[in-house]
Amino acid sequence: MSFDRKAHWEKIYKDKSENETSWFQPKPETSLSLIEATGEKPHAPFIDVGGGASRLVDQLLEQGWKHLAVLDISSAALETTRRRLGSHSDQVRWLEADILETMLPGPWRIWHDRAVFHFLVEQGDRQRYLEQLRANLEPGGHCIIATFATNGPEMCSGLPVRRYSPETLAETLGSEFHLQQTLGEQHHTPAGKVQSFVYCRFRYRP
Repeated sequence: MSFDRKAHWEKIYKDKSENETSWFQPKPETSLSLIEATGEKPHAPFIDVGGGASRLVDQLLEQGWKHLAVLDISSAALETTRRRLGSHSDQVRWLEADILETMLPGPWRIWHDRAVFHFLVEQGDRQRYLEQLRANLEPGGHCIIATFATNGPEMCSGLPVRRYSPETLAETLGSEFHLQQTLGEQHHTPAGKVQSFVYCRFRYRP
């Protein structure tokens, strides 16, 4: 039987409240720092891949960003954020989809992913993701990807993950993506564990 990604993530977001998930951040400081470092203005089209219940979109709305999209496979995750934002949710484009199996309504100037790429342990899945990235990121645009670092956990939410260094992530993305900046993060989970992340900011120059 093939693995049902959507059912897996729907169950997690229905069984746990937002601040009980291991990836919960009250304020995503590292992501915000890297977004600022792109130098892009708030009118730049922006997508948060796998950002269903993340509070990144809240912060970007507060900063005046105008063209925001949030993609997640889980309707429950997206609904959590829509409820939290209230009437402001109308300012965001919500995309309930599996990024590996859908046609995206790009292009975007900034592509942010703290939640998806390290779960792609199969080469074919990584290849499909990269096809989507290349097709939907503007030339000259920015790609910010955070994954578990080489000393991070080997499993998350009952699934195996693939860990990266900045060098191996750059190699995986390919020569069209030029590494601009890296930041490490020691993420403290609500359960009191510490997880090592690596954040990388790339410029896309096909």
